[in-house]
Amino acid sequence: MNDTTIKLPENYKSIQKASEKISFSMPSDLQTGSLLRTLIASKPHGRFLELGTGTGLSLSWIAESMDNESIVISIDNSEEYSSVAREFFKTDPRVEILCTDANKWLKDNPDQKFDLIFADAWPGKYSALNEALDMVKTGGFYIIDDMLPQPNWPETHGENVERLINYLETRKDLRFTKMNWSTGIIIVTKI
Repeated sequence: MNDTTIKLPENYKSIQKASEKISFSMPSDLQTGSLLRTLIASKPHGRFLELGTGTGLSLSWIAESMDNESIVISIDNSEEYSSVAREFFKTDPRVEILCTDANKWLKDNPDQKFDLIFADAWPGKYSALNEALDMVKTGGFYIIDDMLPQPNWPETHGENVERLINYLETRKDLRFTKMNWSTGIIIVTKI
């Protein structure tokens, strides 16, 4: 029950090395990746959305567990980070990496529906939240991490987290579990 026993995705260490070369310092926790891998496997023929590609570390967990009929769209606004991810997933037709403003993409694509959304960036979590939640299929998952205090949080960020949790609690179409585990995970399902 610790990080040393978690089996990493095949290309994880290579992505990690490429991330270190460009000083990418925001990787998701290994436990979060392991959870994503498990939840993705529960949705064969699934459609998945990742908000905050970074360099593709979390994407490696998602892609590893998808079947051949599944697809994932991963969005980040940094070309530097996205280019690292693109390099590792360029031959995988199930993976689409977009370098764009995720807030705008969420607002421009209201008809898109997903079996799981991993919101690992400001968009879809603290902005355009309703747009992201509206894209979750009934029975689908909305996953957010970093809900426990992190060393890189700005001083008032705890208030954003509290507002987000309070809002989720008002939604009658959601069921969720707040987990004091990893970096603080909330698993939401749409009813």
